[in-house]
Amino acid sequence: MKRVVVFCGSSLGFNSVYKEAAVELGNYFAKNNIGLVYGGGKIGMMGAIADTILSQKGEVIGVIPKLLEKEEVVHAGVEEMIICDKMSDRKVIMSKLIDGYITLPGGFGTLDELFEALTLNQLQIEQKPVGLLNINGFFDAMLQQIDKMIAEGYIKPINKKLLIIANSVDELMQKMSNYKAPKISHVINKVVK
Repeated sequence: MKRVVVFCGSSLGFNSVYKEAAVELGNYFAKNNIGLVYGGGKIGMMGAIADTILSQKGEVIGVIPKLLEKEEVVHAGVEEMIICDKMSDRKVIMSKLIDGYITLPGGFGTLDELFEALTLNQLQIEQKPVGLLNINGFFDAMLQQIDKMIAEGYIKPINKKLLIIANSVDELMQKMSNYKAPKISHVINKVVK
């Protein structure tokens, strides 16, 4: 993977373990020459991972919609900042730049981005690894909800495998590197095209 998008919060949360995970992931990216594509912010988890990579002269690309392009939000240290019109445009631009997705703790926007990436893979519009760094059990309840959706017949059990889950950066990156996309179904291709 040459570039990975990281979805994460514009807040650091209340527990320092989350920022530490963002910094650890940033160090992994810098050490392994993986470019970061992210939401373009200087605050919260977004700022922590970007600052870590930038301090080691790594590649960082921000993609930010005009409505968030404010001095208190946008990261001035990121040389390649792509300004787009809408939040939906941001996702399309990010998708074209990257080889995989990683989600760290965050709020509604983070979950929106994660589930859109999973949906694109479920529909086989994309076949990129979608990783979830489940630090401190942050996503445990969400994973229980996915199991409930499977049990109630709303998600096929095989589609849970589209989500690569790990509790550590090294484990997650190893699993993502070894990811094999499911075989493309012709029925889905006909529906999507």
